[in-house]
Amino acid sequence: MKRSTRIGVDIGGTFTDFVLHDESRGITRIGKRLTTPEAPSRAIVDGIERLLAETQTDPAQIGSIVHGTTLITNTVLERTGAKVGLLCTEGFRDVLEMGRESRYDVDDLFLPPVPVIVARRLRRPVRGRLLASGVEHDPLNVEDVVREVQWLVASAQIEALAIAFMHAYRNPVHEQRALEAVRGLYPNLPVTLSSEVAPEIREYERTNTACVNAYVQPRVHSYLGRLASDLAGIGFDGELYIMLSGGGITTVEDARRFPVRLIESGPAAGAMAAAFVARQVGENRMISFDMGGTTAKMCLIEDGKPNLKHEFEAGRIRKFKQGSGLPLKLTVVDLIEIGTGGGSIAAVDANGLMKVGPRSAGSDPGPVAYGLGGIEPTVTDADLLLGYLNPKFFLGGEMALSLDAVEKAMQERLGNRLGIDAMAAAKGIQAIANETMAAATRMHLAEKGKDPRTHSLFAFGGAGAVHGYALARLLKVPRLIVPMGAGVISALGFLVAAPAVDEVRGYATRLEGADWPVVNALFAQMEAASRELLARAALGESEIAIRWQADMRYVGQGFDVTVDLPRGPLDASHVQTVKDAFNAAYLARFGRVVKGVAIEAVNWRLKASLPAQDITLAYSCVHGEALRGEREVYFDGHGFMKTKVYDRYALEPGVRIAGPAVVEERESSCSFGPDCSLGVDRFFNLVVDIDHGKRPATTESAVLAKEEAT
Repeated sequence: MKRSTRIGVDIGGTFTDFVLHDESRGITRIGKRLTTPEAPSRAIVDGIERLLAETQTDPAQIGSIVHGTTLITNTVLERTGAKVGLLCTEGFRDVLEMGRESRYDVDDLFLPPVPVIVARRLRRPVRGRLLASGVEHDPLNVEDVVREVQWLVASAQIEALAIAFMHAYRNPVHEQRALEAVRGLYPNLPVTLSSEVAPEIREYERTNTACVNAYVQPRVHSYLGRLASDLAGIGFDGELYIMLSGGGITTVEDARRFPVRLIESGPAAGAMAAAFVARQVGENRMISFDMGGTTAKMCLIEDGKPNLKHEFEAGRIRKFKQGSGLPLKLTVVDLIEIGTGGGSIAAVDANGLMKVGPRSAGSDPGPVAYGLGGIEPTVTDADLLLGYLNPKFFLGGEMALSLDAVEKAMQERLGNRLGIDAMAAAKGIQAIANETMAAATRMHLAEKGKDPRTHSLFAFGGAGAVHGYALARLLKVPRLIVPMGAGVISALGFLVAAPAVDEVRGYATRLEGADWPVVNALFAQMEAASRELLARAALGESEIAIRWQADMRYVGQGFDVTVDLPRGPLDASHVQTVKDAFNAAYLARFGRVVKGVAIEAVNWRLKASLPAQDITLAYSCVHGEALRGEREVYFDGHGFMKTKVYDRYALEPGVRIAGPAVVEERESSCSFGPDCSLGVDRFFNLVVDIDHGKRPATTESAVLAKEEAT
């Protein structure tokens, strides 16, 4: 039996989303289930079984399942990981507490410190030292290693071990010798080497990354083992892949070794789906807006690729305060995440002001409208009152929403305290939620020197399609794109993301004095490691794309800019080319270059990837009447308007509609005001042009115009 079926699974805070795709049979089917936080694999198995039944697919036909998880993020946030011990270089026991020696809020006199992952008594120093060049200064004292590990296991009863020695990124020999000694004593103890998980300069971040990896490793091992067992129970024996934080996918084996690299795997999938659609429709500048039940995520998509960064802060004790979390050295999609989602709870604070989020009703008990026990009004409840959602067609009619219960809760919990009616309270929730997201998006783009008015907005997620129009108006974005299956588009991201590996090696050097044979040797090591991993993930004979990069800066600066390099081998003749590439990247980001200052490279990076699969959610339309009827819908600045309601599945490519309009589909709903003109492109995306007071020279979408021209 041919294994032609692939399934993407995205576990969110409220819903678990699915996309099943079978290229040989021409089948694409999507699904949505309430998340089961106490046992995430239950929702996964239930959802997959339903998709298999709906598509008459035998489990033996499933070639692969690609999955993203919030387990790592939640483990760090909730501090529910393993008991970890750390072997460190003598004299550097307190690196985790010292950190960057900076305060994340200089105005707070009672600032709580960022909790460390490994308690001081579990950080055990051992003798042995490497110089910054990687040359051994003092040999490693293996007796120290044995003694300290025996104490950590027997007396402290650790569950995992991290090893992080000074300058191990330049020469891992001491960490490797320590690992041999530990393996001889405790072969089953999970051990993380900093030189493997984060071979980069900066000992605090490298040590912290190794500790966090060890901290989550036992839970990830247990979770992946349980998930694999549950999937095997329904007859699945294909390949299980995991989404990386940087947008690639990797094997379960690699995920077990380096689970910290999965910390942003869920949000990354949405960005990869947005980048995929951007390439399809030819949008070079796009803002990805993913709003689910718990959070909203925004990411900049340029030239069909999401922006990436190589450092991430996890487990912030003050969610939106940079520096209040644990800095990690890993590649992640560069996005912002704010506590505004469909399940975000609205409440009146001690000052008599309405606040929305970051508390969320999640899937249990969920918004009041779900009728599952929720009593506090949420953004979804406000959406229902204002006409954006159809109470009889939520999840295609599988879950009826209670309009009366929402109106009662809105009045009792908010209206009575604020002296307004329930409808005014719902409008207030909308305004606060939308303004919060708009402000965060403006700041994110401003930090990159970008203007939202020159970008399109790609809205998805269960709540993203609902709020896309309002956000686009606030940002003055001229075009809004809402894909087919917007409510589950992140799950599509798992299927369109290419298997990829990001490798990095630290070697700080000025370009003029670089030892180019050393640089080329580092790239050779990274390429060999990448090819070995991707060979296990390949679905067939596929060519691997290789990309060389370097983190560079002007000498004396404390921040880096990642620059693309020519494919090597490199030598002194490439110095000017590399300088020019750095100056161009620096100018694009900061609007200036610094003359007369030497340039240095800090880290060398290699990205290897296999080809991605082209998938579309543009399945056949339902034959029938597109117009479902009319209902009153609220639009800011216009009030309640009688609005036509359309069936998304009956809108064929080329259709054009003047706003106001509501377009309903099974997993989501989107509303557009009277200042909109919308159409359907050949990929079944809704392409919406918005008149912000001065209508562009052409009101039709560039996408639609291209299609007409061809």
